[in-house]
Amino acid sequence: MKDTLRITEVFYSLQGETRTLGLPTVFVRLTGCPLRCQYCDTAYAFAGGELMSLEAIVAKVASFNPRYVCVTGGEPLAQPNALPLLRLLCDAGYEVSLETSGAIDVTGVDPRVVKVLDLKTPGSAEVARNRYDNIALLNPHDQVKFVICSREDYDWAVSKLIEYRLAERVQDVLFSPSFSELDSRALADWIVSDNLPVRFQLQLHKILWQDEPGH
Repeated sequence: MKDTLRITEVFYSLQGETRTLGLPTVFVRLTGCPLRCQYCDTAYAFAGGELMSLEAIVAKVASFNPRYVCVTGGEPLAQPNALPLLRLLCDAGYEVSLETSGAIDVTGVDPRVVKVLDLKTPGSAEVARNRYDNIALLNPHDQVKFVICSREDYDWAVSKLIEYRLAERVQDVLFSPSFSELDSRALADWIVSDNLPVRFQLQLHKILWQDEPGH
């Protein structure tokens, strides 16, 4: 429907990842995703949800009086009306981030939005979905994330870091261990040993609230 989006949830919590880690943030979780990453922790957002008008979504966000807003999913860009929502949120004066798999063209994303592009590693089972053309569309304030499942994933991520000169292109390159799949200390040690220009991160929301929806 025109000017609507299918929404799984809108909630206020702490940002668990990225440069704004730990800051109170409103999350707008859109329903639906064309990918099936083997470690996905938001499969409940694949279907269902409720249709909301863009106006109602913006009003719901405003009710929390936030500084930061994160549009996430699923895959937000699978719904075309995510683009006008992002513009409206920026117009309202929020610092807006978009969590996207990078499997969909990001050309139309408002340049004020901080894009967090999740390049899928071989261990995700969706590496073939990476749209590498998106890397050239990143702005200096954007971020690139790798979820690392194994040493092989780490070596692959390092190769992409070098090939695309990601540390020079964006504000932060984020390396995260796949939760319960890769020992976090091992990843930290690899990063330090190789002196990588990346930010190691853990998922704060999982440490605090495990996988409870609404956090």
